[in-house]
Amino acid sequence: MQVQDTPEEWQVVATATPFKGNKTSVRTDDVVMPDGSVHRRDYQVHPGSVAVLALDEEDRVLVLRQYRHPVRQRLWEIPAGLLDVPGENPLHAAQRELYEEAHAKAEDWRVLADVYTTPGGCDEAVRIFLARDLAEAEGERFEVAEEEADMELARVPLPELVRGVLAGELHNTCLAVGVLSLAAARVGDGLDALRPATAPWPARPFEA
Repeated sequence: MQVQDTPEEWQVVATATPFKGNKTSVRTDDVVMPDGSVHRRDYQVHPGSVAVLALDEEDRVLVLRQYRHPVRQRLWEIPAGLLDVPGENPLHAAQRELYEEAHAKAEDWRVLADVYTTPGGCDEAVRIFLARDLAEAEGERFEVAEEEADMELARVPLPELVRGVLAGELHNTCLAVGVLSLAAARVGDGLDALRPATAPWPARPFEA
């Protein structure tokens, strides 16, 4: 048996959008179950996101500490952001986020993982990149606002982040998936076997 997620779409007999926000919305679908019954499913509609695990020459990961109001915590995270433009190339979006949040750039880009963050209640898809050969970005720093104006920036050794995830001290999805995927890749086929940065992404198709 091949263990692989596969596309499938059950019949929807009615749909509505009871809430539409600035970036996301809530959709209500009446879905036909395999036994023929119909049940209502509410979920958040999300444009998708990208995240960047930026690794420097000392094997440290570039991380940010940011307040997240829904969970009432200040979380350590990796640079990330929304796919604001439909069909936007995720690599370009990731490069933008690395510049805006960390004033950094990278020469080597790979795909670490593609994940659905909360598929039971949201259709958000995230592509997590590995970025290496880091350098400071040219020009002025991007002017941040709102929660991002209070961000802290640090570089933390990868083993310390892996330990923190497994100890239940670090909770951000992209950080956890990113550092554990990197650690697994190193003991597997190696980083050069990771998918190229332009690998297809069926969850959020994009232009080359």
